[in-house]
Amino acid sequence: MSFAGAWRMVAAVPALLFAGCGYHVAGKANLLPADIHTIAVAPWGNASVRYKLSNYLAASVSRELIARTRYRLVSDPSKADVVLYGSIANMLQGGSPLYDNATGRTTAGNVVVYLQFKLVDHSGKTLLDKPGLVYQQPYEISTDPRQYFDESDAAFQRLSTDVAKSVVSAMLEQF
Repeated sequence: MSFAGAWRMVAAVPALLFAGCGYHVAGKANLLPADIHTIAVAPWGNASVRYKLSNYLAASVSRELIARTRYRLVSDPSKADVVLYGSIANMLQGGSPLYDNATGRTTAGNVVVYLQFKLVDHSGKTLLDKPGLVYQQPYEISTDPRQYFDESDAAFQRLSTDVAKSVVSAMLEQF
């Protein structure tokens, strides 16, 4: 056997070992039950004072489902194989312990959202239930009142994207 032939054999052994290990690229798995083809994302409930937050969450979850799964989104829950229900239980917003020494003003804020979601099939059976989740997102606050810009809305949008990734991952990895 030549050196080149021996080298090919050495390279082939690890490839054969890893071929049957079940390795797959994260986020591309198709692990929900096989009879699920359509998903509806119901409007999120919202017990917080930020009415836009529930809209951001529903839209972000829908975008994430389209990007990461093969399922078709439908707007009518009665025509879906499964429905994703979510709700915001509470939202806290406030300053952080970061201050500007010169002015004594807070330089950062933090949004904390308490939420829950569940995935229910067309027969009413709960496939996935995640109560009591907590997400947070920091944001900056300008110390100069003349240059103040409310960054909290952008923080809500970033938080919604993080929540959406987590929700879709939980759906895919649960099964």
